Amino acid sequence: MQNSNKASNDKKMPQYIRIYDRLKKNIISGDYPYGTRLPSRKTMADEMHVSVITIKHAYELLCDEGYLEPKERSGYYVIFRKEDGFVSTAKILSHESHTYQRTTYAFPFSVLTKTMRKVVNDYGEAILERPANKGCEETREAIRKYLARNRNIHVDISQIIIGSGAEYLYNLIVGLFGKDTVFALESPSYKKIEQVYRMSGVTCQMLPLEENGIASSALLTTTASVLHISPYRSFPSGVTASASKKYEYIRWAAQGERYIIEDDFESEFSISSKPEETMFAISDRDNVIYMNSFSQTISPSLRAAYMVLPKQLTEVFDERLGFYSCTVPTYEQLVIAQLINSGDFERHINRVRRSKRKA
Repeated sequence: MQNSNKASNDKKMPQYIRIYDRLKKNIISGDYPYGTRLPSRKTMADEMHVSVITIKHAYELLCDEGYLEPKERSGYYVIFRKEDGFVSTAKILSHESHTYQRTTYAFPFSVLTKTMRKVVNDYGEAILERPANKGCEETREAIRKYLARNRNIHVDISQIIIGSGAEYLYNLIVGLFGKDTVFALESPSYKKIEQVYRMSGVTCQMLPLEENGIASSALLTTTASVLHISPYRSFPSGVTASASKKYEYIRWAAQGERYIIEDDFESEFSISSKPEETMFAISDRDNVIYMNSFSQTISPSLRAAYMVLPKQLTEVFDERLGFYSCTVPTYEQLVIAQLINSGDFERHINRVRRSKRKA
């Protein structure tokens, strides 16, 4: 069933996205090795029987994600390395010299109030009921479909856990792995991540960021077994992990019993013409925990976040943490589900992305 859905979705994809996917696979597989110059846009367009504009869009996406680099009057060159050791990067970033400000993009208040009234009318007193431990089934199902449509993340609802903000979920993650686990974090990173982990009793190793992600030497020597990263615009540095760096993280996690926590805050508002690729989607080891929140996409006052567990950890979660009650009220969860199911959530995200591209 999932394969037929995927085939159907592939047919609906714009042509430049299909070409982007095809070229990305060729680059990752080594058909276009590091340093290779890709055919010109005209040559590629003739080979694929499409317009030059279509190839231009596909090449630009590959540049955005760190697979290609354009060189003036020369063409597009592959800068992605998958197996060639740990990639070397540029200088270490200082906390003071590299910061960016997070911006809140207001969700239309009229749409929100209309949705709230609809939920009250449709569900009545059911909004006062206690939610299931992992969250309301309606909300988790809405999130599951949204992730499949927009992030290429295909999971069961049993893998989705809803909680009252990212900080609450960080605590659950500690309970999942145990206090003896060593966590590696980006330095600098969002201060509350380190604060919550240390207050929970775990050891944190801070790994310095370079211009395209964590310094390879620090990643190579860390004794941590869990790596907590924000691949898209890490806060406060604003660093986005390159495609090569993402695969470096995946290779690191493939050694022994290691896991990655992918904190995907704010990536929905990328100005790219396609959603950012996630570590969860590109990893084939079932060892990435994906996390996101509705505080940026709907409202900071809405204390609702979710994480997607690897399939292999769902049973462990149920055994160790299944007794925890969900901390997000049923009413708020049903509002989120309605916003996603109605399309209002995605329309808001697309409006913001369009306005950012014009800015």
